[in-house]
Amino acid sequence: MLSIIQAAGWPIWPLLICSIAALTVIIERLTNLRAVRVAPLRLLDEVISVTRAHLPAPDVVNKLADNSVLGTVLAAGLRAVIADPRITEVALRNAFEQAGRAAVHRLERYLNTLGTIASAAPLLGLMGTVIGMIEIFGSQAPTGGNNPALLAHGISVALYNTAFGLMIAIPALMFYRYFRGLVDAYTLDLEQASNRMVPHLLRFAMPRPGAAG
Repeated sequence: MLSIIQAAGWPIWPLLICSIAALTVIIERLTNLRAVRVAPLRLLDEVISVTRAHLPAPDVVNKLADNSVLGTVLAAGLRAVIADPRITEVALRNAFEQAGRAAVHRLERYLNTLGTIASAAPLLGLMGTVIGMIEIFGSQAPTGGNNPALLAHGISVALYNTAFGLMIAIPALMFYRYFRGLVDAYTLDLEQASNRMVPHLLRFAMPRPGAAG
């Protein structure tokens, strides 16, 4: 590997940095986009069951918020009802919507970085290819001879950087698309859970004075 890096020349160093960054983001997102950390399978049903008769205590709500991303969204709705017993449906939906936007932002963390790497890596590889071609042409002497060592180095720079750029870009793009699909699916789950919780929590909301019966 060291010999390849030496043969590829200095243009490969930005690609190495991109590869390390992409690998770090991929591992981090694989860890934090697991279902158990985002939307546990039975969490919504458990919350509805626990709150069937009465609203939970604040410490229970705090534990729910720490459970997962979905737990944070559900806890936001519970806190809204606890804080304002006369909350309207519009206000409750706004509380869920704000919590949902913050949750989706958390789910999308670092995805722009990964997408940027997937787009930039081939361009960095192309830059290395151009630099290698410049060295190839520079190896041609005005008298018609050439410098074999410089010619070989230029070819190495051109080929290694192109290949390395593609080796980074292809997996980065595949994982970017995969993570985007996961986030979209989780976003739908959060929306559906919020829609189920709104009528459930409105049972605890007291009617406002003067409201129509």
